[in-house]
Order: sequence, then C-alpha cells, then structure tokens
Amino acid sequence: MVQADFHAPAETLARELIGAELLVGGVGGRIVETEAYDARDPASHSFRGPTARNAPMFGPPGRAYVYRIYGLHWCFNIVCDAARPGSAVLIRALAPTRGLEVMQDRRRMPRVGGLCSGPGKLCQALAIDGRLNGAPVTAAPFTLVRPARPVAAVQGPRVGITAGAETPWRFVEAGSPFLSRPLREAPT
Repeated sequence: MVQADFHAPAETLARELIGAELLVGGVGGRIVETEAYDARDPASHSFRGPTARNAPMFGPPGRAYVYRIYGLHWCFNIVCDAARPGSAVLIRALAPTRGLEVMQDRRRMPRVGGLCSGPGKLCQALAIDGRLNGAPVTAAPFTLVRPARPVAAVQGPRVGITAGAETPWRFVEAGSPFLSRPLREAPT
C-alpha cells in the first residue's frame, strides 16, 4: 500500500484492509478483522484530544500507533484520515500465512488457529511492541499489500468497549476461522 491509501476515513480503511497481507520482518498473514476509531468516537483514545500516549494518532497517516492494554498486551493500529486527525484502525486478527514456525515459537503455541486471533496475540506473534510506535507502515519492517481483489467482509459492533459500542465499525472476513471472536449482529 502507498501513503495516499491511509488518507481515507477510518471506517473506509478498516473495510479496505480486510484481505490485505500484513508482514513484520517477513512474518504475518492476511488481515481478517479490524476496527475503526476516530476522534468523534467516545471509545477512541483520541476522543479527549492529544496526549503523550496517543500522539501518533494525531500525526501523519500511515504510521503505527502501538500501545499496551491492561499493562500486558500490545495493540497495533494504523493511523489514517488526513482530514480528521485522531483516526486509526485497530488490527484485531490475521490468518497466519508466513513464518508460521516463528510465530508459533514467539507465542509458544503449536495451534495455528489461535496464533493471531486477537490484538495481543497478533502483536506477540509478529513481535510488534512499543518500539514500533510511530513507525511508518509503508517501510521496513512492515510490508502491507492490498488484496488483489476485494474480500467479502461483514460489518458489526466492536469488541470489548462500552462507550460507542453501538457503532458498527468492526469488519471481519466473512467465514474466517481466525477471528478473535464471532461477529454478533448489529442491533436494529
């Protein structure tokens, strides 16, 4: 992907990333689950404005925003939307395809199905941590390739939030067995 791809709104980019190949140092797979966040969203780290922690969200699009959750697990986001600073897409899950043995060793897990099925698992498998916070995702160690053809995606409510939970900004690859959890239907 090129820099201009990341100027899209978070909801658009979150959908477009489904099926894209994400590698870090040659290890990774196909993105199967994302969530969109922007500065108007009460669930977003950027909702209350810039801080030292969320500074990358207010920087140029196409950068990594990497943070710890619960003081334990890293989460990886891609900053986007040149028109609306404070926007990012959380990469929630991958279908692992490259460097399986490396990912299994990093996660100490032989089962492929659970290697990257959640933001913390994904970061551990791909060795994403705070050192990559603010790094451009268009340069090494990242490789991010748009899918050759659009992938069927389903949209629904995001996971693990209370504020803004009704916003259907979670996107998943239809039928993927590698999701962090099944998609529940959006309230009607």
